Amino acid sequence: MTAPQPKPGILDISAYVPGESRTIGNVKPIKLSSNETPLGPSPTAVAAFRAAADSLERYPDGSASALRSAIGARYGLNPDRIVCGAGSDELLNLVTSAYLGAGDEGIYTEHGFLVYPIAIRANGGTPVVAAERDFTCDVDAILDCVTDKTRIVFLANPNNPTGTYIPIKDVRRLRADLPQNVVLVLDGAYAEYVRRNDYEAGLELVATTANTVMTRTFSKIHGLAALRLGWAYCPEDIADVLNRIRGPFNVSAPAIAAGVAAISDQAHMEAAIMHNDRWLAWLTEEVSALGFKVTPSVANFLLIHFDGIAGLTAIAADDTLKGKGIILRRVAGYGLPNALRMTVGTEAENRAVVEALKEIVTRAAKDELHPQEALRK
Repeated sequence: MTAPQPKPGILDISAYVPGESRTIGNVKPIKLSSNETPLGPSPTAVAAFRAAADSLERYPDGSASALRSAIGARYGLNPDRIVCGAGSDELLNLVTSAYLGAGDEGIYTEHGFLVYPIAIRANGGTPVVAAERDFTCDVDAILDCVTDKTRIVFLANPNNPTGTYIPIKDVRRLRADLPQNVVLVLDGAYAEYVRRNDYEAGLELVATTANTVMTRTFSKIHGLAALRLGWAYCPEDIADVLNRIRGPFNVSAPAIAAGVAAISDQAHMEAAIMHNDRWLAWLTEEVSALGFKVTPSVANFLLIHFDGIAGLTAIAADDTLKGKGIILRRVAGYGLPNALRMTVGTEAENRAVVEALKEIVTRAAKDELHPQEALRK
């Protein structure tokens, strides 16, 4: 019996592997592998979600009009140019399926989000990887990759898993130098965390060009990851195209209700930003003091490199951390086999990770010839 064959490119996809969430023995872990907010969702969003449970027999508003209006009011945007989806992942896939096909090319950066090549291959395209410089997007490297087959460029700004960003002037230069038929997708999943004067998420570029899309998510700072909720701000023509191909009820009623409440709770978001500002800086200093290289981050996570400590490897450290109930994120799939990504957690979680890393370094130093074996004793 012959099995049906998928479209070309599908079997070349490496399935996305989420951050782990369990430790041996099912002990409640310190889970810092998925960039979730340690403050949880807004209480008003939780209340709105619960209230929506009284009407689960009803289809949701297919246009998510209340949510688009709330987003528009928050950022001063035209709701007609906002498209909502089941997480920004769905929107990234919708843009790709609309503007890239068999034989086309899509560009993303060396350590870019793994959903990008998945979306490109799923639509019969060829992923093209642009080199980064110091774990940061290099605009010139992207432009050097452009050919007459290029149809889409993905730019995560800030980038996941490196936490780096490029200033808005460089994003504008990238847009200006790309061909007009190439869609530039600005993935702003971590935009709310950035505290740099030269950073913008891309709203102005979308407003002033016909070929730029910005995506955002409710999964990170708003704490609604379980509901799968995201939005895109688009030129009018692109919004029309995405609304033609998305599912008619692609966002659930509880997600819409929680999203409206979440984006209206400015105080909760500010509390999350202040918490992140404090502990991102503290973690960067403390982890660096142990001898690790930490890539400077503007998001709610940091990338820890294990290259220079007595032969210590990220895999060995990760195994030991899991034995202590601490889960970070392996990032070998991003071309970073000897690094771990750590989400900023609660004060107690952050301090526990630093103490565990300190112990790992101390134990490794006592057995420099065989650090991995020392860690497992």
